Amino acid sequence: MERTYIKDLKKKVGAEVLLKGWVDIRRDHGKLIFIDLRDVSGQVQMVVLPNHTEAHTAAEAIRPEWVVEVTGTVNQRPEKMVKAGVLNGDLELEVTGITVVGTAKELPFEKEADLNFDTYLDHLPLTLRTERSKSIFRIQASIIQAFREYLVAQNFTEIQAPKLIGDDAEGGANSFNIEYFGHTAHLAQSPQFYKQIMVGIFEKVFTTGNVYRAEKHSTTRHLNEYTSLDLEMGFIDSFRDICSTENKLLAHIMKKLSETRSEDFKALGSTIPTVPDSIPTLKLREAQAIIKKEFGEDCSNEPDLEPQHERWICEYAKKTWDSDFIFITHFPLSKRPMYTYEDPADPGYAAGFDLLFRGIEITTGGQRIHDYDNLVTAIKGKGLEPEKFSYYLQAFKFGMPPHGGLGLGLERLTAKLIGLDNVKEATLFPRDLNRIDNLLSK
Repeated sequence: MERTYIKDLKKKVGAEVLLKGWVDIRRDHGKLIFIDLRDVSGQVQMVVLPNHTEAHTAAEAIRPEWVVEVTGTVNQRPEKMVKAGVLNGDLELEVTGITVVGTAKELPFEKEADLNFDTYLDHLPLTLRTERSKSIFRIQASIIQAFREYLVAQNFTEIQAPKLIGDDAEGGANSFNIEYFGHTAHLAQSPQFYKQIMVGIFEKVFTTGNVYRAEKHSTTRHLNEYTSLDLEMGFIDSFRDICSTENKLLAHIMKKLSETRSEDFKALGSTIPTVPDSIPTLKLREAQAIIKKEFGEDCSNEPDLEPQHERWICEYAKKTWDSDFIFITHFPLSKRPMYTYEDPADPGYAAGFDLLFRGIEITTGGQRIHDYDNLVTAIKGKGLEPEKFSYYLQAFKFGMPPHGGLGLGLERLTAKLIGLDNVKEATLFPRDLNRIDNLLSK
């Protein structure tokens, strides 16, 4: 018999079906045994009657998380037992046969229990099975799908960037160093060099994948391994072309989430934001002046915004423009990577931006230097040796258009969309200063 997925049972009323899945809940009601079975598509209540002797004996033994194959007849529930608004709330499977495929040990706690966060993380192979976790990562999967879908429609080409590199992408110190056949290599902090090189081949490219930052953080907003959604595009007029692209990209992502994940957002008690037709923009200096005026803190001499400053500016954007998003532009060139393009209309400041969303930076982007000689000068200006970047520099030696791009942090976006307190809850298997799967102190 061909397998039926639980979501399709409404098409099978009165028919015999084969289901495969996990035992979610088992309840004894005298001689009747009720089992809630789940698969990837949904959940259904099953009843095992004593006249199906072999099935009833098997049902007496099974426990939560056992993996089973079940045959039975799909019946309408009695009217007084119907659960309105619930998938299969009007159906019930009368079980005629049960085959145990895999057993489970006794659970260390109730699967849907309210756990200490470290306990939750220590048991992810189990706790990821909760409905809450599944909703989070269904949403995240849809974000990546929509990211890819929009860019492909805009004639971007997807590329796969290396994760092992000879020098870290931004000339900084916060990279993980590894032994590589007698040499030192690094885990990539970003796909920056490679996506720029590929602009010289395909003009517009994107990539999704893990990146690594060897920063000794232990906060609710930082990860040492996270997923970066990157794009790079050539023949731009200014960095504002990148802002415009992200604006439209985010609108597409939110539209797709509304179409495909509204039930998951509802289950999590979250709302999908509206993306303005034009996300408001402030220069860093303007944002700092607002912080001083509205919130009483003078940060005008700082080269960046602190976390509290980001929260304040997002609060201001929501109040002033009813926007959950705001671009902050024109950071001091001295604090940006060596490939950053200087805004000719604003000397000393980068033609680039951060995008803030609900109190946190989720994107960094901007225009890049495309002239070979200027890039070499900029590398030297950062105290770096151009010879170490000779492979990357080939792309510019042989002709590059004006270009720019961005990197969007998937986990931060997911966490803020859903309203999670800790970015690690939006990360399947988080790595931070204290954890690789289990806590390092264990």
